[in-house]
Amino acid sequence: MAKTINTTDEKIRCGWCGSDPLYVKYHDEEWGREVTDDKILFEFLVLESAQAGLSWITVLRKREGYRKAFANFDAAKVARFTEKDIEKLMLNEGIVRNRLKIQAAISNAKLFLGLQEEFGSFRNYICGFFPGGKPLINHPKTLKEVPPRNDISDRISADMKKRGFKFFGTTICYAHLQATGMINDHVADCFCA
Repeated sequence: MAKTINTTDEKIRCGWCGSDPLYVKYHDEEWGREVTDDKILFEFLVLESAQAGLSWITVLRKREGYRKAFANFDAAKVARFTEKDIEKLMLNEGIVRNRLKIQAAISNAKLFLGLQEEFGSFRNYICGFFPGGKPLINHPKTLKEVPPRNDISDRISADMKKRGFKFFGTTICYAHLQATGMINDHVADCFCA
């Protein structure tokens, strides 16, 4: 199914968001909209990495728990988390309690700060992989036309892996680019397209 109609407002949306109010709100207000704020880019880096192997709605439902547990997504604060903080996070039911993902969030925060220092911002780093530094706006007719990765996500993921980032393979990278509007994959008849 390429599209869905929310029976409350009759808007045509991308079919992946279904009718769950949280998913619909995320689709309508965030997904595919260009993000320029590094703090929000870091938030999605943490959330998308946590999502690996899980459904996005699982992580979306824990977003507030992540916000509280990860210092309101302040990368500098997360980068200073200690082993004691990791043990505390492992007991936190508000997040995905996976030690490797928690450790990756902390390690990735340190690397994120390094990219900010090297490029002026994480946003600048990401834009450097895009033609003219501009987001890609696709107009897929159906969800089947939306790929799980592309050449850009391959290159970003490979570079980030080389720099030491964890839980950020090309599929997660592509999802991050979609979530932050660097790639807009709203289907053509979606009201957000």
